[in-house]
Amino acid sequence: MTRTKGATELPLNTILSGDCIAEMNSLPEGSVDLIFADPPYNLQLKGALHRPDNSKVDAVDNDWDRFDSFAAYDRFTHDWLAAARRVLKPNGAIWVIGSYHNVFRMGAELQNLGFWILNDVVWRKSNPMPNFRGKRLTNAHETLIWASKSEGAKYTFNYEALKALNEGVQMRSDWVLPICTGHERLKDDKGDKAHPTQKPESLLHRVLLATTNPGDVVLDPFFGTGTTGAVAKMLGRDFIGIEREEAYRKVAERRLAKVRKFDREALVVSASKRAEPRVPFGQLVERGLLRPGEVLMSPRGKTAKVRADGTLVGEAVTGSIHQVGAAFEGAPSCNGWTYWHYHREGQMVPIDVLRQQVRAQMHD
Repeated sequence: MTRTKGATELPLNTILSGDCIAEMNSLPEGSVDLIFADPPYNLQLKGALHRPDNSKVDAVDNDWDRFDSFAAYDRFTHDWLAAARRVLKPNGAIWVIGSYHNVFRMGAELQNLGFWILNDVVWRKSNPMPNFRGKRLTNAHETLIWASKSEGAKYTFNYEALKALNEGVQMRSDWVLPICTGHERLKDDKGDKAHPTQKPESLLHRVLLATTNPGDVVLDPFFGTGTTGAVAKMLGRDFIGIEREEAYRKVAERRLAKVRKFDREALVVSASKRAEPRVPFGQLVERGLLRPGEVLMSPRGKTAKVRADGTLVGEAVTGSIHQVGAAFEGAPSCNGWTYWHYHREGQMVPIDVLRQQVRAQMHD
């Protein structure tokens, strides 16, 4: 739905009507987890763009992309980024996207305002629009900047989820994704493009999967036809959109009404080991998964006995599962969870299996 000014609560899953700077300043300070911003690019077009056959190119020539000067654009950039920083939580982050026309100016202003740039990402378009005049290289990419609110601030990064998305390989900062075409390209009542710079859902899927968690609040101050909101809704995130153009709001509302959230199980993503709940070895003893006096064995046949306080004793060495393992191997450190095994039904099983059982119960 579209909301007008006046409400004081955080307007979740709503499209706000009005100027993005004023609307962001009306939101509670420190209330948003992530901002994705696709602002006007200030393309500086000097008239219509034509193909070699003299047919007109459907380029961005809307009034909202027109600024009198670079200075005017810089003032606008400063004002909306300052409003965005105010509304971000201390551990929040921002993504901005742009072309060569504006991304460098946004990057400088991000740093001027105290944001800390984490990565720049090159979105390489697998199907870019050609350069019709043949006087420059084909513009085959756009640049995204990902920044935390300040240097040293914590932020969400689902590293393992992105790695899984990339078939087990660490995700790089160059993303090859198609531009928005075909059935995904929204049309207005006349059958024309509803928005000239509609972003593909695949791009937002990657951004939100990487840097938010279910239940997080995602703000898009240049909402357009609602790609950010649609993907946020599917992924179980809350969204706030701001859009001053009524025609875009209407298209976005129709689009969002058709979107359904994925089921809860489908929203769970791969987590890093560090993000998993800590389980002390002693909990396995407390829960009866291992008994005091039970003998554990190393891969090379060394043995140690479990004690009631969750320590091990073996060959005149006493300590944690890690300390005793390191002593047996003459190593500076040892991961006791994978080093030690227990006997069950004639099989040697890593004690880490028991830790995972405890973790699974914590999530229930």
